[in-house]
Amino acid sequence: MSEPQRFEIFLVPEHVEKGGDGSPAAGALRSAVVEATGQTGASGYPRYTGDGMEADIDPATGAVEALLVDGTELDYGMRAVTKPRT
Repeated sequence: MSEPQRFEIFLVPEHVEKGGDGSPAAGALRSAVVEATGQTGASGYPRYTGDGMEADIDPATGAVEALLVDGTELDYGMRAVTKPRT
């Protein structure tokens, strides 16, 4: 199985379990579609960039291992949720 070439990242406040439609994405304050760069990040996972976000994502689980939003680290109280995109 090949690694996903795109993910959508949703930035969700930690206190929000799920949005109105039952998905974490519905409670997102911001989202971005990021694409694989072909590089590996400092975390050792593939690097994805797009729409002001730069992330190292474990392609097997979708876990965000490192994230910059507009060049800065994610604020406390926020979490990143991913969804593979085709």
